[in-house]
Amino acid sequence: MRGYTYESESGVAVARARGNEIPMSPKKTYEVLNAIRGLPVDRAETFLEGVIELRQAVPFRRYNQEVAHKRGTGPGRYPRKVAKNVLQILRNAKENAEYEGLDTDRLFVKVAASARGRIRKASMPRAHGRGTAWHEQTTNVELVLAEEKETE
Repeated sequence: MRGYTYESESGVAVARARGNEIPMSPKKTYEVLNAIRGLPVDRAETFLEGVIELRQAVPFRRYNQEVAHKRGTGPGRYPRKVAKNVLQILRNAKENAEYEGLDTDRLFVKVAASARGRIRKASMPRAHGRGTAWHEQTTNVELVLAEEKETE
């Protein structure tokens, strides 16, 4: 994932932030980003903090085979590791928006995209001097915040 996937229209101010090769599950990241896409930044932060504190479940729409239902959500889980990392990227994007001079009260998550990163290869020690190949998945995350247009 080189650069950003989103190209903004000319004259439209946006704030962006990105995380590369974060050691977290791409499938869970996909579901978390689907949950916050289109939300105002304050609501997205509250949602992610609720996931970290196990108060709010993330609805799993795609990768939900054998996933238990949660009250008011349907099939869902609490991916805390992903929520912590996405919250950090969201706060970075918010700080970038503040630096750009955007109104932080009117920001919403315009683009929330993820892609699989490199697989880190290692070996896990086993009995009798042997080892097993072990792979750690990484994820690239991209967030773009934009101001809501005023309705007149």
